[in-house]
Amino acid sequence: MYEFQSRIRYSELDSEGRLSPAAIINYLQDCSTFQSESVGLGLDYLNERHQAWWLSSWQIVIDRYPKLGDEIRIGTWPYDFRGIYGYRNFYIRDMAGQYMVRANSIWFLFDTAAGRPIRAGEDQIRGYGGLEERIPMEYAPRHIALPAEYEEGSPVTVARHHLDTNHHVNNAQYVQIAREYLPEDIRIAELRVEYKKSAYLGDVMIPRISRVQEGYVVALCDSAGSSHAIVWLREE
Repeated sequence: MYEFQSRIRYSELDSEGRLSPAAIINYLQDCSTFQSESVGLGLDYLNERHQAWWLSSWQIVIDRYPKLGDEIRIGTWPYDFRGIYGYRNFYIRDMAGQYMVRANSIWFLFDTAAGRPIRAGEDQIRGYGGLEERIPMEYAPRHIALPAEYEEGSPVTVARHHLDTNHHVNNAQYVQIAREYLPEDIRIAELRVEYKKSAYLGDVMIPRISRVQEGYVVALCDSAGSSHAIVWLREE
């Protein structure tokens, strides 16, 4: 298990004064990146081998939103490797140890030179120091069903500020984009994201917004209707 501490900054808040969903994802992603760096399996290691860990899906349960100035602990650990996939849990806790956020994620190792997924090597699996038990939560499927009915939102052109070091849209940015098409006062209790196809600089994504029983589904699609990412949000 890997853990680091932080304090909620004003720049990370949404308009209601809570840690924004995109900032939550950034904390979780940073935590796994820090763990990889700490065990010698970080960006330099991956770049030398023309590899990258790409995210297949998120499930994030928000038990209580962190607020300005809150001191928090962010933790992560892998709990399984199966085929090309790696499975990883996360949490954000308060300083008393109470869960504020619990998350599950599924990743795959990608060969950036060959342009295809590959299995993680034994050195990479052993490098994380062994597997831990899964965090207690109700686990959802990786795939998100697309509703038949939807409204189309204004297209979004991928800009430089959307990109990360892999030169495609960062995982948190898809959620940030989807959030712009939902009611301002929505309070998200859980979100899931299924990443389907990377979007790159200059690509145009067309949102398809559906109202469902639990909340909303936003599919960010290309001009042919193929999804780059599907974001599912459950309201409190």
